[in-house]
Amino acid sequence: MAASIIDGKAFAAKVREKVAEHVSRLKADHGITPGLAVVLVGEDPASQVYVRNKGKQTVECGMQSFEHKLPVDTPEADLLALVARLNADPAVHGILVQLPLPAHMNADAVINAIDPAKDVDGFHISNVGLLGTGQKSMVPCTPLGCLMMLREQLGSLSGLNAVVIGRSNIVGKPMAQLLLGESCTVTIAHSRTKDLPEVVRRADIVVAAVGRPQMVPGEWIKPGATVIDVGINRIDVPETGKTRLVGDVDYDSCAQVAGAITPVPGGVGPMTIACLLANTVTACCRANGLAEPDGLTA
Repeated sequence: MAASIIDGKAFAAKVREKVAEHVSRLKADHGITPGLAVVLVGEDPASQVYVRNKGKQTVECGMQSFEHKLPVDTPEADLLALVARLNADPAVHGILVQLPLPAHMNADAVINAIDPAKDVDGFHISNVGLLGTGQKSMVPCTPLGCLMMLREQLGSLSGLNAVVIGRSNIVGKPMAQLLLGESCTVTIAHSRTKDLPEVVRRADIVVAAVGRPQMVPGEWIKPGATVIDVGINRIDVPETGKTRLVGDVDYDSCAQVAGAITPVPGGVGPMTIACLLANTVTACCRANGLAEPDGLTA
């Protein structure tokens, strides 16, 4: 039996709808409008598109959008000064510095200059530590989106075996921490894992975030498992002379075995910006001592 498809685009739309409802209530009940500041250094085309989409969706949800575009040769000190101003601005509840930064800038130093309470990307070392110790934190957007989809698909995750393929600081590690928080038994697998196919076959949940196109075939998947494909890889299609996007799993073969699977594109990707908006509302509520939005946090 073919797997059910987890429609990330439709789910992201539901998340944005919830965000808009919370924003409307914050305005009506407390006179507060959540604000998201996005900083882009340079003119990377992909980053420009991403920032433009973030700004559009922020406004559509009723929030304030603050965009700061800096030249590629901006001194790091100037960027840090901007971050300091945004930290001090009460109208700004979330700050995101678009990565990658130009080579002359230290990304870690910039990220760690952001007020952890406004770090809606969840990359600040304080938020990493809080998440790792099971405390309240700002959670990275992509893993948060994956968790939301898993909860929607499976209900309780308690006791399930989960394998995360990939150990990046942005997806793999925080994803594992979130799954541990849901009482899963978690394995982080990677390029050095011995007998990776057998490790993956034991999993009720597979999160592929390794950055290798179509690396995971259907024969690795336990029948009925839920597969979350975080990968976005562009490959050549010799027959057409064009390219297409694929994930880290071989969708066609995995979909014949899995119980549920996310497609690429249209799976995890749309959830990332939706969760960025959700994190901004969460940060706003925390800053004002209000109850956190139900269903939009880890």
